[in-house]
Parts: sequence; structure tokens; C-alpha cells
Amino acid sequence: MSHEPTPRERVEAALRHELTDHVPFTVYECMIPQCAVERQLRNEGLCIVQRSPGVIATRTPGVWQETIPITEHGRRRTRTVIHTPAGDLTRVDEAAPGTSWNVEKVFKGPQDYPALLAMITCREHAPNYEPFLEKQEMMGEDAFLRAGLPYSPLQEIIYRLLGPEGFAVEWAERRDEVLKLYDALTEDRRKMYPIVAQSPALAANYGGNVSPEIVGLERFEQYVLPHYEEFADIMHEHGKLMGVHMDANNRLLAPAVARSKMDYVEAFTPPPDCDLSVAEARVLWPDKALWINFPSSVFLRPDEEIEEVTRQILLESAPGTGFLIGITEDMPPHRWQRGMLAISRGILKYGHLPIKLEGRKGPEEDAK
Repeated sequence: MSHEPTPRERVEAALRHELTDHVPFTVYECMIPQCAVERQLRNEGLCIVQRSPGVIATRTPGVWQETIPITEHGRRRTRTVIHTPAGDLTRVDEAAPGTSWNVEKVFKGPQDYPALLAMITCREHAPNYEPFLEKQEMMGEDAFLRAGLPYSPLQEIIYRLLGPEGFAVEWAERRDEVLKLYDALTEDRRKMYPIVAQSPALAANYGGNVSPEIVGLERFEQYVLPHYEEFADIMHEHGKLMGVHMDANNRLLAPAVARSKMDYVEAFTPPPDCDLSVAEARVLWPDKALWINFPSSVFLRPDEEIEEVTRQILLESAPGTGFLIGITEDMPPHRWQRGMLAISRGILKYGHLPIKLEGRKGPEEDAK
């Protein structure tokens, strides 16, 4: 490039495996408050990953919900009552910084299957691109706007509807009922694919949070991966990129991910927090951009060690193309500023492309 790339241009180049001046540094929009350190980081090239507004408008004719503020165990929560033609469902959520916790699932027992099906099948989706374009124009080159889809069908059943324990019981005792939800969610997701693919967004995540300890390799390959493949085909027809938020242990799933059509693996977290290193991932997934989450536990170390971990991660990413360092998980509140400054220093010192393999034999050797 003849000029210094903007934060957005660095991200787009990395996702396309193109050469830029240095490895991009990114952070979710909800994880960095406005302050002097934020301004310094952005001046150093930090790119905001803006995940809202979405590009889909959803209506639920015949199904409506009401929210009721409650206090349970001394904590403020929200109870949501979903009214469907087949009965009511309730869930309870608790707000947390940048997210919320679902403390009570909508599924209470087999009697809820008809209402769950009614809730899913009523959904109608339509393009809603204007808010996305307005936000993109407002944020300009300082941010990368990314579209997204909800969880894949099985993931939604496990995490949103039944919960891991409920899923384990129902999969063993009433699998036919679970698969009815799966089929209904499959049709629901297929309505979304072309809307996202034809949107102004260059890239879109398809859910994620795949926990191999819960899903397992067989279910991942049979019930999760095919949805990524179907969405990837449609995105590629429109020149778009798709990825998955894979922030857990990835060693078990790595061969299946290698065979997949996903363009990037997002929120990939290397050791010491998860079980697959950057060097191993670069060998196993040479055709995929690796958009890592800098391991949150490292923020608790001294600044010099954070910078050194950044250097080591960058060396493992060599030559550095198709690689991004992101913040996608919570940081220790008392350490985020010094930690992010240390990562930024490391990138500016060692992240210029192409990254040289000084002092090591290369990722192939590290992966052994």
C-alpha cells in the first residue's frame, strides 16, 4: 500500500491474507471505554470491531413477549414471558458488563416442546441494511463492522433453549423431539443466509462457542459443521467471508475445522487458556485467517511479560499474513489498560510484516 493503512484496511487485508504494514490489533466495541488510554491505543492503530447493528430485521407474528424486572437472591434480574399459540415460556436473565447471563432456560420439561416449536416457526426475516450503512459511515476507517448469525441449530438448542444438562437428558430420552427443534431451526437459519450474504458486510460470524466437551466430535461433524458449510457457500457466491467464534479448546475439532470452508477462525485462544497453540493452528489451518483472542489470564502478568507473550505469539504466526490479534473476552478490570498498551507495544515492535522467524525453527517444529 502506498499510504499508511487505516485500522479497517489492516483488518480487511488480514482476513484476505494480503500484506499490510503490521498485524492488526482489534477489540470488541463493548470492551473498551472512552478514556485517554483508549485514545492512545486507537492512535497506535487499534481497530474497533463493531458487531451491531445487525443486517436482519425479525418479526414474530403470533408470538409476543413481556419483560418483568425482578430481584432474586439479592440480584437484579429480568424475567421474560414468551406468549405463543402453543403456550407460554419463561426465562430469567441477569445483566453483566458487556453481556448477560441466562440463569433460567425457557425449557422446563417435555411439555414445552410445542411452544418452543411455535416460537421458532413464527419467525420472519427481512433485510435491514440501512442501520449498518449509517453506522459504517459514522465510524469510518476506525472500525470494522461485522455481521453475524445466531448460534447454529444444535448450539442454540444446547445453550439457549435446553441448557447443557437439559440437552443431555433430552438427547438420551427424547431425541426425536430435540431433532424436531433442530429441523425447525435449520429452516429458520436458511432464511437468514442470503440476507447476510447480500448485505454490505464483508464478513460475518456464524455463532460459535463450540465446547468440544459438550458437543463432541461426532455431533460437531454431523450437526454443526454442515451449517457452516452451507452458509460459507452462499457467502462465497457473493464474495464475502465467514468465520466462527471458536474460543474454547480446539484440538479435538481441529481436523474437522481444517476440512471446512470457513475463511477465518475468530476468538481462537492459545495457551495458557486453551489447548492449541498459534503455531499448531497455523500448520493445521494454512488456508484460514487466524483471528485470535489474546489469552485473558496473561493480563495478570507484569507488563514486560505481556509484551513478551505478544512477541512469542507473533513469531508463531510467521510470516504474519492472515493473522489478527483481538480482544474478544473479558479482561481483568484493573489490568486492561496496561495490558492492552503492552500488547500494542509488542505489535508495533515485532508485528511488522512479513514477520521473521528469528530465534526459532518455525511453526512446523513448534507443532510437533
